[in-house]
Amino acid sequence: MRMFRLFVLFVMLNAVAAADEPAMDAATVANFANLALKCIHQEYPNKIGHVMNSDDDVGPPRELTPAFFGCFDWHSSIHGHWMLVRLSKLYPDAEFTAAARAGLGQSLSAEKLAGDAAYLAGEGRASFERPYGLAWLLCLAEELHTWDDEEAQQWSQNLAPLEAEAASRLREWLPKLYYPIRTGEHSQTAFAFGLALDWARAVGDEEAADLIKGKALEFHLDDVGCPLSYEPSGQDFLSPCIAEADLMRRILPPRQFAKWLDGFLPEIPTDGGAGWLPIGVVTDRADGKLAHLDGLNLSRAWMLEGILAGLPEDDPRRPALRAAADAHAKAGLASVTGEHYEGGHWLGSFATYLVTEKGR
Repeated sequence: MRMFRLFVLFVMLNAVAAADEPAMDAATVANFANLALKCIHQEYPNKIGHVMNSDDDVGPPRELTPAFFGCFDWHSSIHGHWMLVRLSKLYPDAEFTAAARAGLGQSLSAEKLAGDAAYLAGEGRASFERPYGLAWLLCLAEELHTWDDEEAQQWSQNLAPLEAEAASRLREWLPKLYYPIRTGEHSQTAFAFGLALDWARAVGDEEAADLIKGKALEFHLDDVGCPLSYEPSGQDFLSPCIAEADLMRRILPPRQFAKWLDGFLPEIPTDGGAGWLPIGVVTDRADGKLAHLDGLNLSRAWMLEGILAGLPEDDPRRPALRAAADAHAKAGLASVTGEHYEGGHWLGSFATYLVTEKGR
């Protein structure tokens, strides 16, 4: 429940969040915003997935993708910018908001975004950041589209060509995609489909929404017995099973979704316990891949809440889903410290997605 998450955030961040307040105090989320502010224009260390066609393609990240070059990689930079947009929209009077808006304005200029679009258009880059980074770009675009703010609408216009390119790439790819991608990392399709579907619905792109829904039903409607006991793999930050269920609750009506979930995850108990889904264990937060499991705990928490939102109110599995969501939220939020850049450059975005209830 939301009050539980507020308590966790209070303990973790030493922020004051009164138990009877309907929304989080801005001081609570300032720590998340500051993680993004520290990295969106920090160029190094940097990991680029760069296809080179000649010596002319050699360049530092700030020249290759001038809008989204910080936060270690392109997709983390994008969801760092998304976090600043979302928090600035929800907390317009917070102390961090002026700095967040200044940082966004520095990145989201028409000139810099045109540079990123030109990079994507380069030869051999048709699969660049597909689907994860493209889906997060659409999530950023959605956040700007739905912000009734003059400056944000200008940023939205500046982003529009890159948004259109991301949507176009998914439209071209999905009809050719014969199998789903069921990994726990960036290539997973279920998570990306969920973000892209939310964007399509928010901006009124019925063609894109129908394409995503159709492909999701083709891939997953007949799925049964997802091997949850095989999870997690050693460097997952997304759950293949839980993410698929979170996608399908966006598509199926509650009673049909409940029946589908019976066959897909039959191990969800009705006893109200959380033990059916153990928390991911991180042994070294200075190791960027091992630290992925902190993100798994956060993403599982918001996806479990999504599943709850898709089920009928009388479903007997709700207490067990709530217990697992709360346990994962507590573990995941406690990891968002910024102590190590390996997690600090991206975990704040995942925490923000959770605590602001973005996916619902």
